[in-house]
Amino acid sequence: MNDKVHSCSFCGAQQAPETPLIAGIEGHICEACVGLAHQVISSWGRARALTGPLKSPPKPIEIKEHLDRYIIGQEAAKETLSVAVYNHYKRLAVEASNPKRSLEDDDRVEIDKSNILLLGPSGTGKTLLASTLARIVGVPFVIADATTLTQAGYVGEDVESILARLLDAANGNREVAEWGMVYIDEVDKLARQGETAHGTRDVSGEGVQQALLKLVEGTQVKLGGKGRKDGSEPALIDTRNILFVVGGAFAGLEQVLKRRRNEGGFGIGFHAEPASDDSAEKRDPDLYRETHPDDLRQFGLIPEFIGRFPVIVGLHDLDEAALVRILTEPKNALVRQYQQLFKFEGVALEFTTDALAAIAHKAIERGTGARGLRSVLESLLQRPMFQLPSLEGVLSCRVGVEAVLGVGEVEWCYAECEAEGETEGARAEAGA
Repeated sequence: MNDKVHSCSFCGAQQAPETPLIAGIEGHICEACVGLAHQVISSWGRARALTGPLKSPPKPIEIKEHLDRYIIGQEAAKETLSVAVYNHYKRLAVEASNPKRSLEDDDRVEIDKSNILLLGPSGTGKTLLASTLARIVGVPFVIADATTLTQAGYVGEDVESILARLLDAANGNREVAEWGMVYIDEVDKLARQGETAHGTRDVSGEGVQQALLKLVEGTQVKLGGKGRKDGSEPALIDTRNILFVVGGAFAGLEQVLKRRRNEGGFGIGFHAEPASDDSAEKRDPDLYRETHPDDLRQFGLIPEFIGRFPVIVGLHDLDEAALVRILTEPKNALVRQYQQLFKFEGVALEFTTDALAAIAHKAIERGTGARGLRSVLESLLQRPMFQLPSLEGVLSCRVGVEAVLGVGEVEWCYAECEAEGETEGARAEAGA
């Protein structure tokens, strides 16, 4: 009988009842070294799979410049997201190129992720920020809707379906999916509602917040083949390095913020100041930037969920000048889109400066932010677009402020008008 005490060939740990060793032909290895070897090999797989995206990770300034092409204003939100994406890339590159290779390598600082919460009124660009980031990042990116999520066991999608979509975005590569990004929209709809009037459970509110806790913080989730595109076998996903960004309009949070700041008449009795009807006009554009975690708790989010999102970014309302810039400046500006539609018919579409300002003012009155611009343009140009295919000899269409206000019509310029204008100009030059 061989009573020789063996030791691990890697770390030197001696064999004991609490430290079993796996025997090889000429050596032994302990459980800790097996786990470390698995970690190193996994990092090699990530490094091979992520060679393309990590060749030239964009810098924060470059990411913001790309966002500026599509999004007007919201400078603080764009800077925060640019830094978050850059840090995500940087952590990705460091972990892939220099994994932990020994048990004594404890002096390295491990960088944790900082999940982000975007909040602000409807139509301020939260979803557009996320969808634009999807074009920039080289890691898998998924946009999910919180309104479709329910607790496990109820009709609807559970939170694990988000990871299944992320795995599909990574083409089934688990190592790449574990470095991805997830944006969950309409998270304010998960606010705690309690028991409803019919006594039914709030299966799409607080229960979903609790289900998202471990997923957002970092855990290992086993995904089944259900819902997967390829119908493959179950996969184990580690969410510790997945960056989560959530956003919502948080309608009603403004009253909570004003109450904390003692704004508006909240007194009781004869000395109470009546609330003004023009509160919308006097709205503080930076109000949402002063949101505290306690304000979100009063809104209906549970403290555990709020603590998982240390970075809170408040988006401000868009004023008339910002809406005018949104109409004309972005790469896919609405004015450019409609000009392209008219160009298909061989007609140039023009807007006066006063008309653009009137369109922005109408969108503000509707209270839907930048989304209201398209509805205003649709109602304004519906009649011209209906007539245009049947008209002949039209060269341009000019939209003035009278047409926007409904006291006039758009101006059509035909080939005859332009010819007469050239003839009059020639006569004026000859007379001079």
